[in-house]
Amino acid sequence: MNRKQKKMLIRIIIASAALIALRFVPVVGAVRLCLYLAVYIFIGYDILYKAARGILNGRPLDENFLMAVATVGAFALALLEKSGEYVEGIAVMLLYQVGEWFQSWAVGRSRKSIGALMDIRPDHACIERDGRLERVDPSEVAAGTVITVQPGERIPIDGAVVSGESAVDTSALTGESVPRTARPGDRVISGCINLTGVLRIRTDKEYGESTVARILELVENSAANKSRSEGFISRFARIYTPAVCGSAAALAVLPPLFRLVFMHADAQWTVWIYRALTFLVISCPCALVISIPLTFFAGIGGAGREGILIKGSNYLEALASAGTVVFDKTGTLTKGVFEVTRIDAAALPGGELLELAAHAECASSHPISQSLIRACGGNIDRTRTDRIEEIGGRGVTALVDKKSVAVGNAKLMADRGIELPEGLGDAAGTVIYVAVDGAFAGRIVISDAVKPGSAEAVRELGRAGVGRIVMLTGDNRAVAERVGRELGIGEVRAELLPAGKVEAVERLITEAGKGKVVFAGDGINDAPVLARADIGVAMGALGSDAAIEAADVVLMDDDPRKIAAAVRLSRRCLRIVYENTVFTIAVKFACLVLGALGLAGMWAAVFADVGVMVIAVLNAVRALSRSR
Repeated sequence: MNRKQKKMLIRIIIASAALIALRFVPVVGAVRLCLYLAVYIFIGYDILYKAARGILNGRPLDENFLMAVATVGAFALALLEKSGEYVEGIAVMLLYQVGEWFQSWAVGRSRKSIGALMDIRPDHACIERDGRLERVDPSEVAAGTVITVQPGERIPIDGAVVSGESAVDTSALTGESVPRTARPGDRVISGCINLTGVLRIRTDKEYGESTVARILELVENSAANKSRSEGFISRFARIYTPAVCGSAAALAVLPPLFRLVFMHADAQWTVWIYRALTFLVISCPCALVISIPLTFFAGIGGAGREGILIKGSNYLEALASAGTVVFDKTGTLTKGVFEVTRIDAAALPGGELLELAAHAECASSHPISQSLIRACGGNIDRTRTDRIEEIGGRGVTALVDKKSVAVGNAKLMADRGIELPEGLGDAAGTVIYVAVDGAFAGRIVISDAVKPGSAEAVRELGRAGVGRIVMLTGDNRAVAERVGRELGIGEVRAELLPAGKVEAVERLITEAGKGKVVFAGDGINDAPVLARADIGVAMGALGSDAAIEAADVVLMDDDPRKIAAAVRLSRRCLRIVYENTVFTIAVKFACLVLGALGLAGMWAAVFADVGVMVIAVLNAVRALSRSR
């Protein structure tokens, strides 16, 4: 609870106590009026001020104006009737302030989630100069500078660890509770907290282009992108408020005139003015005007806590209509890193075959060579290898433990006169053949490994009601179909160039009809299709800057399961919006009719306004809860 909320709560408590005490104070006449007026002004001075300012600024028809007219009118009626009953006017204002406090509390809860993201802004960066650490503003650090991050400090700028090892808390960005270990060579992103050891990091971009700066910009700008529901409510309020004010004026004037002119009866001005004031309080649209934007705001805040950054409530609303989800393969469903996935040994044990191949490739920086070395545990003794020769487009030959080893493709084997045995079968991935001392020794299959959560992501989307899941990739068809089978994706389109992906998504949009098409990708070549899809989802932690800029939703931990979580969250937000809209309009319409007929007094009006607002606001706060 912030300071403003505490002050408001104290005002409510004091006014409530004073109102109760006045019921037992034996005063009448002008003294009684002054005491009640003092309590009324104490609890409602800010509403009266806003109403007066709205009139002076030419915008009088808002909820402050309605509340001021209704409560001042209640005092005026009590004076006209000489009843001395001023409780109603104060109680209406008091309960309205209770509703305003609940609204402020709910917004505060939503802002806390956004605020947790805003707290990732780093205060400083440490640069070593003349043997001493000097604190500078992160915006002053150039790309390529080595910075030092002490335990407990936030990493200010993206970069790679040069030296040191530490646990890094990424929860503020990704929602993960388990810290990650950062070692030399690992890339770290800004906004995370260094927990245990000193890290020296070489920055690879300036602060303005770093992850933390981009996130803060996304969060700060998200409120500008409003949903269709919010736009409708804004237009509705502009028409609705003048309409009900006119209706209330007609209710106060026309029935008394009709009684006076046509029925020659008592006009009953006070009765109809009271009904008009009741009508005004009931008609106040604040429950809708407040709860619907609050629902989307809470939804964006709740998504941010889970590492899902949504750039605006319009994209949150669009996600609820997702009928087709399209995945890029490499880096989205797969790790984007080559790994040994299969060893078919012939003349040697599999472990020995891999060891000989890794030692033969030890001098190469090619991704395939590095995958062999990683699969061997990285334990390479280069003294065992001699006469390394790299043959372009073929592979490598070398002496390993005085054995002649050839590692490469089928062309290399043919050049060496080595026959490949029949019946090896197809292999989904890059096939590396190994020959030892002129004889075929086996083959190693290298492919891009599937992310651990990809299969579950596909199942979760199905459970969330997404009817069509498609995978697009530029990879060869055999590899793409293998990944599709492994993940349970029946619709796979392979060997596509970036322009081909855009055309495929355009066709899917046409086929989807009213349903929205979501595309998830991470590479720079995905930026055009991310922009073309109805909703573009970028894998943020490892994704390219271009993809993140083009996307509408950013997943900070590259977990495809978060897409299903975002869809569920958006649908829950829309469900809450519909619940609040139907509930509010139904209750208000019923109370308006009852108020016009004189069957509902000011207390019913208070429930129809403040009570409905509090219920709608509390319902809206449910959007903050986790999406699974």
